[in-house]
Amino acid sequence: MTQPELVVLVDEDGTPTGTALKSEVHTTDTPLHLAFSCYVVDGAGRVLITRRALGKKTWPGVWTNSACGHLAPGETAAEAARRRVPHEIGVEAERLGELTEVLPQFRYRAVDSRGIVEWEICPVFVARLEGTGGLSPEAEEVDSFAWTTPEKLFAAVDAAPFAFSPWMVEQLGHAELRRALLA
Repeated sequence: MTQPELVVLVDEDGTPTGTALKSEVHTTDTPLHLAFSCYVVDGAGRVLITRRALGKKTWPGVWTNSACGHLAPGETAAEAARRRVPHEIGVEAERLGELTEVLPQFRYRAVDSRGIVEWEICPVFVARLEGTGGLSPEAEEVDSFAWTTPEKLFAAVDAAPFAFSPWMVEQLGHAELRRALLA
């Protein structure tokens, strides 16, 4: 039997104040908590974008970054990314190469059309996928996925931000992330 997933609650300074069940934390009054976002780039320089599973509590069916998740108690954002990204996109952990923290101070608050709030301190990473082989995304996390060039991704987000997660739109507004994806 698996343990219920906990999220780490924090104050405005990012100091942990407790934990809450992930299944109960995302409401119309979501407390500030710790998370991460990750963009995966393959050897050809393409960026992986994913469509959130239709069963997700927040922003179901919306296109977003490669993977995102919450930190477990006592875990760093980098450790959480190394744990969650391979699981969510369905690759061997060894294929997730260099992990670069691009936006260490990123935080956002967004409200979906049903009033559900996401409010996170959410460092952003870029990971390089090594080796060959396909992806086998976790169905509870990812409905579908696509590989695209950074330039096409930027153009799509700029032209139709409503089609993407609000955190991805905000993250891609940072020149540091755009430069990292083009590198």
